[in-house]
Amino acid sequence: MAGTKEIKSHIESVRETRKITNAMYLIASTKLRRARAELDNTRPYFQALRSEIKRIFRTATDVDSRYFFPAGDDSPLPGTYGCLVITADKGLAGAYNQNAIRKALELLDQHPDTKLFVVGEFGRRSFAQRNIPIEQSFLYTAQNPTMARAREISARLLDGFHRGELTEIFVVYTDMAGAMSFQAKSARLLPFHRTYFAADGERTAQEPFELFPNAGAVLDNMMPSYVSGFIYSALIDSFCCEQNARMSAMDSADQNAEKLLGDLSLEYNRVRQSAITQEITEISAGARAQRQKKGR
Repeated sequence: MAGTKEIKSHIESVRETRKITNAMYLIASTKLRRARAELDNTRPYFQALRSEIKRIFRTATDVDSRYFFPAGDDSPLPGTYGCLVITADKGLAGAYNQNAIRKALELLDQHPDTKLFVVGEFGRRSFAQRNIPIEQSFLYTAQNPTMARAREISARLLDGFHRGELTEIFVVYTDMAGAMSFQAKSARLLPFHRTYFAADGERTAQEPFELFPNAGAVLDNMMPSYVSGFIYSALIDSFCCEQNARMSAMDSADQNAEKLLGDLSLEYNRVRQSAITQEITEISAGARAQRQKKGR
């Protein structure tokens, strides 16, 4: 059984660890609020852009664009796929990183001819440990998603798509399903299904408008911006989910530390009481022996 000195040292260690988990919880909550505010500030622009794309399809139903599957044909395309995998730079976030890696591995199993484009140090290490080659690793941190970085990623993926090196592009990211829930998703980025921009009952202007020089050219001009917005939204969503997962992990660690401190305090008191009882017993035994000696 451990002595009082060892138990007291263990208690101090747990208290120091709890200070760290509390600090990480507060930092994650602050980052989460900031990221949500940035996403709310940029989301209206891309929602308006999507509404205009819907208007184009209502105006010209037979429009042809390289960014969309042919009308009536949504079958998978042959060739090399591209997959953007968004992970965190570090762990301590529950199953957040593992779920994203698992989704990417599922896509690789379904289509082995897939080139990986990775954001986040955790993803880079995970694929390196599995000896899975990475086409390009975006080396900046995943902790500070910006629109400029989203445009850089978009430009690299679109370059491969335009040159025919990538026939389909997917994005593996983590989406916030609710205030405190999230799930890893694999979404096709390019080409888009036309039904994705089908009218869904939202109220938009119905007046006819002219497309110059034609609907296809207008779409070709709009879609790179929309792709950048999609990637930026995926980066922000993933970052929010990472902080959410880290808050949950740190909260669980804090609760476990509190429980462990209670158990250790109880054990410490029990050992100390046992030591005091032992000392009293030894003193009593020594006094009794002295009385017996004097009696003889």
